[in-house]
Amino acid sequence: MKTIGLLGGMSWESTASYYRIINEEIKHRLGGLHSGKIVLNSVDFQPIEALQHQGNWEQTAQLLTASARSVESAGADFLLICTNTMHKVAPQVAEGIGIPLLHIADATGRRITQRGMGRVALLGTRFTMEESFYRGRLEEVFGLDVLVPDAEDRETVHRVIYDELCVGRIEKASRERFLAIIDTLSRRGAEAVILGCTEIALLVGQADTPVNLLDTTRIHALSAVDECLREDTGFGIQG
Repeated sequence: MKTIGLLGGMSWESTASYYRIINEEIKHRLGGLHSGKIVLNSVDFQPIEALQHQGNWEQTAQLLTASARSVESAGADFLLICTNTMHKVAPQVAEGIGIPLLHIADATGRRITQRGMGRVALLGTRFTMEESFYRGRLEEVFGLDVLVPDAEDRETVHRVIYDELCVGRIEKASRERFLAIIDTLSRRGAEAVILGCTEIALLVGQADTPVNLLDTTRIHALSAVDECLREDTGFGIQG
C-alpha cells in the first residue's frame, strides 16, 4: 500500500470528508482492520482565503508548495490538494516537489468520459467557474463542453461556499437555491453537474435531485485509493 499525501485545510470541513472516504473505501476493499496510510498537512485557511481574494496567487503557491514539501518529507508517495480552487497553483506545487500530483480535474474528467458524457456544468468558487485553470483543463484535455451558471448565480454559489459552507453552516434556503441552479443547468443541456468545490457536497447530494451530480471530493478521494492500492511502483494517474 502506498502512502497518500493530503494537503488539506481549505477548508478543514471538506478535508475531513477526504479522510473519511479514503479510510471507508480501503476498509471496504481490503476488509478487516485495514485503513489508509495517510500523511496530512492541514493549513490555516484564513490567510490563504485573504490572498485568494487579493489576487495574490503567487504567495498562495509559495505557501502550498512549502506545505506540500513537508508532506513529501513525511513519506507520502503522491499528493492530493484537497480543494478545487487551489488547483489554480497546482503547476507550481507540482514543480516544487519530487512526488506525483493527482490533479482533481483529471480525476473528474476521466470519470465523466468513462460515463460517456460530453456536456457538463460546473459549480464552484468564482475562481473555478470563471478562470481557465479548471474549466479549460476539462475542455482541452478531455474534450468536454462545460457550462457555468449566469453571473448572478455564480455570485450566489461563491458567497455560500465562503460565508456558509467553509464555516460549517448548512442553510436550507441555500440548498434550495443550489438545487434551482442545478435544475437550470440541466435544462440548458448539462448531462451532469460537477460539484467543483469540495464543500458543496456538504450541502447537496444525489438524493436531493434527479440531475446527475459529480462529487469531486469523492471522485478525487477514490482515485487516491485506486493509486495507493496499485501493485506496481509506477504512478498510474498522470496530471
